[in-house]
Amino acid sequence: IIGMIELLAGTTLNTEQKEFADTVKSSANSLLSIINDILDFSKIEAGKMELEYIPFDIRVVLDNLMDTQGVKAVDKGIELTCLIAPEVPAFQKGDPGRLRQVLNNLIGNAIKFTESGDVNVTVSCLEETEETVTCQFDISDTGIGIPEHKLTHLFESFTQVDSSHTRKYGGTGLGLSICQKLVHLMKGDIKVSSVAGEGSTFSFTTIMGKDLDVKQPNFK
Repeated sequence: IIGMIELLAGTTLNTEQKEFADTVKSSANSLLSIINDILDFSKIEAGKMELEYIPFDIRVVLDNLMDTQGVKAVDKGIELTCLIAPEVPAFQKGDPGRLRQVLNNLIGNAIKFTESGDVNVTVSCLEETEETVTCQFDISDTGIGIPEHKLTHLFESFTQVDSSHTRKYGGTGLGLSICQKLVHLMKGDIKVSSVAGEGSTFSFTTIMGKDLDVKQPNFK
């Protein structure tokens, strides 16, 4: 459906037809996101989710995310920034796809729930051994925030802050639950701090291997 609607959008359409095509494409992408969430959730619940262990450059992962999410931020008129501490080893071993999935969800949510201001992503190194590195990722925004009494239930499956947010912003209520489970598979933890009306900060940690086959760049 998505492929065919993209082909249709590439043809000559009048204004009304283009609006209809854009609506179909947006709806199809929303359904695809729901299906992917349900599949991931089912796989995790069944204990069938296995992480890859391959070399990757953490800076490349963040750069690619900033490119894709930056478009959404520009469209909303908010600033998106990313700062990676110089002591964070660039070349790590783990599952870059699942790390990207968690970051993409959290950054996407931050942009979605922020009408003005900025979204900031920071990466720091908490601990480093000869073979592993523990990193912390913080995603802060100046968005609508979350009421304190809702924070303890935020990572539960099918949970939304309230029904009005579901209607306005969409979502299945599975994204944060999946993020939490993926972070736990990466031997880390995830938490949130927030003030209603002022913004939120989601923080999570990961324990990855270090790629010992390449020389780490020195950014200090």
